[in-house]
Parts: sequence; C-alpha cells; structure tokens
Amino acid sequence: MLAKAVVHSYGDRAEFVEENFSESALAKKFGITFYPAVFVNEVLIAKPSDFFGNEKGRYIPWREPKNQERFRADLRRMIDIALTDAGELAKMGVTPDASAPSSISALPAFSLTDLAGKTIDAASLRGKATIVEFWAEWCPPCRSTLAWLAETHRKLGETVNILGIAIESEESSIRAIVKTLDLPYPIVMGSAQVALLFGDIVSVPTLFVFDRGGRTTKVFYGAPPDLHEQVASAVEAASKRG
Repeated sequence: MLAKAVVHSYGDRAEFVEENFSESALAKKFGITFYPAVFVNEVLIAKPSDFFGNEKGRYIPWREPKNQERFRADLRRMIDIALTDAGELAKMGVTPDASAPSSISALPAFSLTDLAGKTIDAASLRGKATIVEFWAEWCPPCRSTLAWLAETHRKLGETVNILGIAIESEESSIRAIVKTLDLPYPIVMGSAQVALLFGDIVSVPTLFVFDRGGRTTKVFYGAPPDLHEQVASAVEAASKRG
C-alpha cells in the first residue's frame, strides 16, 4: 500500500494506522461511509472519490504512475506540515463528499460482453436472486470475495446469478486472476460509465444483491470481516422475494 510505504519512510516520527471504515471514529466524524479515505492526524486529506469511481478525482485513473506519485507527494507534504505546524495542517484538509453515491432501487439496464464472449444483460438475470460485484485487480480483499463467490456459485448452482465487473484494471491481469481462481461465473470489464449505472462506485469490493424481480435488496461497500455472512443472508432473503 502506497500510504503505508510513505509513512514508514518517516521511521518513528510517524505511525500508520489502518481502520475499517464501518468501525472508525474518524470516518463517522467526517461522514465517510466508503473507502479509501486518508487522514493525517485528524485531518481528512483524500476522500474515496479522489481515487476511483468517477472521472474527476485527483488521483484518477489510479493505475497511472503519475497519479500514484501525485498521491505520494501530497501525503509527504501533509505529513511534513503535521510534524511542524498542526494548525497549518488543519487548513489543508479537504471537504468530504457532499453526499453518498445515489443508491439504485433496481438492477439497471445494461448489456456487456463477458471474457468468454457471451452477452450479459439485465433481462437475462431476472427471475433469480442476483449478486453483482465490482472489483479490481489491485484490491487484496477482492481476492477472497472472488473465491467465496466461486464457492457460492458451485454450491447454489443455477439458483442464483453471479456477475463480476472488473474496473480500473487491465484485461490481461483480470484474465490471469480468473484463470488462477478458476472462477465459474461470468466476468466483464467495466468502465466509469458502467459504474455510474449502478449509482457510481467509490470502493471495491462493492456487492449488490437483487431479488428475483430485479429490485435492490442490499448493497455492501468494502470488505468488513463478516461480509460473506452478510451477503449470504441477503441472498437467502432475496431468493424469497419477487
């Protein structure tokens, strides 16, 4: 993680702390309900939409080295200020997102081609409970969720639809991950436009659960420790609706 490497370069003058946004007092204070968000002391210096999910964030597209270097430079600058003048640091903080991404009430209309060349559209997913996951190659928590979804697919068979949408990633890398994990469900390459159809995506993994009629049952942002249990429960409930 870039932030951790930057902080560690300061030795014992700075400490890196990683928190689950759902359990973070700072996140609650600033109304942060997604990740990543970066704080120096108690000053918010980067919010989720700065990294991905739109076309205007300061470090978008995140995969470009110049944007990662910009983030490193910004973080170093903020840490340097914090070490010399806490009052000045407070002036440098950013305003959190004015509102959360708009929630969607139902599975949006879309038509995408998966890595096997098959067309996947919203109409083809109706009639069963559906899980749609947004993920990225550089997201470590996504790997465990992908593996869990693969096992869920094998366990539930054709009774539940599962669709993975990869964003901010190279297709060659996604194909390699799909092969390594032996994912049995369709994976498509997403884009900022596709993310906007789902109300925008500001963290990965993001999982949507829709009922048999295509209505939104639950949305999960990030990867809390009990994510898989929560999704399984939501899928069970969605399978009884619609």
